[in-house]
Amino acid sequence: MNTGDTAWVLVSAALVLLMTPGLAFFYGGMTRAKGVLNMMMMSFGTIAVVGVLWVLFGYSAAFGNDIGGGLLGNPLAKLGLRGVLDTGDGAPLVGTIPEVAFVGFQAVFAIITVALITGAIADRAKFGAWMVFAAIWVTLVYFPVAHWVFAFTKDAAGNPTGGWIGQGMGAIDFAGGTAVHINAGAAALALALILGKRKGFGKDPSHRPHNMPFVMLGAGLLWFGWFGFNAGSALGANAVAGYAWINTLAAPCAAILGWLLVEKLRDGHATSLGAASGAVAGLVAITPACSALTPLWSLVLGLLAGAVCAVAVGLKYRLGFDDSLDVVGVHLVGGILGTLFIGLAADPNSPAAGQGLFYGGGLALLGKQSLAAFAVMTYSFVIAYVVGWIINKTIGFRISSAHEAAGIDISVHAESAYDFGGRVSGSFSPLAEIDGHHQGTAAPHEAKVDA
Repeated sequence: MNTGDTAWVLVSAALVLLMTPGLAFFYGGMTRAKGVLNMMMMSFGTIAVVGVLWVLFGYSAAFGNDIGGGLLGNPLAKLGLRGVLDTGDGAPLVGTIPEVAFVGFQAVFAIITVALITGAIADRAKFGAWMVFAAIWVTLVYFPVAHWVFAFTKDAAGNPTGGWIGQGMGAIDFAGGTAVHINAGAAALALALILGKRKGFGKDPSHRPHNMPFVMLGAGLLWFGWFGFNAGSALGANAVAGYAWINTLAAPCAAILGWLLVEKLRDGHATSLGAASGAVAGLVAITPACSALTPLWSLVLGLLAGAVCAVAVGLKYRLGFDDSLDVVGVHLVGGILGTLFIGLAADPNSPAAGQGLFYGGGLALLGKQSLAAFAVMTYSFVIAYVVGWIINKTIGFRISSAHEAAGIDISVHAESAYDFGGRVSGSFSPLAEIDGHHQGTAAPHEAKVDA
């Protein structure tokens, strides 16, 4: 065990956990004022449900002994983290860090992946239905896909027993372009189709972001945490971490410029929302490639990601699906772009040691990257669509039209993010008003005076 490596991974895990509250600010600022609390609650609810399942069986399913030809780890092998908690001289290691530190680092990856999906269903999804979906999707999709991409294990004889994409096929995904971003983006598209469009989609100006400082703060927190996401994936305080770190700086810087350039040429002005979205697009694209590209190629990838994703987010209006906060346009498109770009520009002298087309490697690596991206996208979309459809047909996934018009915060959570009038909330009941009833006497918990 190396204490420096262990310290870096533990700090990186904390940085990645911070990304989910950062995402709550980023998504929350992009919603209507009467939907910001629900948007944030879906992120915090995701932390809770995924964290519990990860400890119970998720880590084992993702990183336990392979039981399906590279498709799944044994969910019972390390049930409740059995066998990874020894802190003595015989503590199990992953590389040079204790396995229990690796458990924590991978847990926060699972959390942020599921939370990313919520941006596609803003303002119209039942909170309870989302929690059920999150629990099922992370179990059926994320845990197996994490095994496909991130599990690098060997048996006693030294034979590889890890996932079929990363270890078996040799596709490169350093920190989660497939397992995180394509995975979440495909599921987001499925749920957007299941739930349908928001009322007034594409026409109602109230659907514009209500709090741009929240969006900028969220983007900043995401970028800050992303250094743990990418550089922490080196699992050590070493040169590989430094290589990933500098690329995680370079790509989003260029992506901001690419996005703003498209906005200026297309709309006549560059926006703060574009700058924030461009940074995230660049971060998404560089995630799988941060150990495979030179910094110069990272700049090229970032510029492309900013421009391509800026164009992609507008396609939802032409194609007619309501991806509320552009999860598909940024994470699915950006994840695919970054994953495929490895097949073109991977430098054989980089830590990943891949040889892209531009370096004389032919189409072999590009083929592997394409298959990895297509497999994860298809699997995630199909399972998410089936699970979402079943939930919608049983307990219902979408709130009523009246509750949507009144605002999801007050109708689902009985709370409001902002007090604009200092009103005595006991003088009326918004919930009763929504349902068409008159309430003359407030319930005890409603009889407080808002500050």
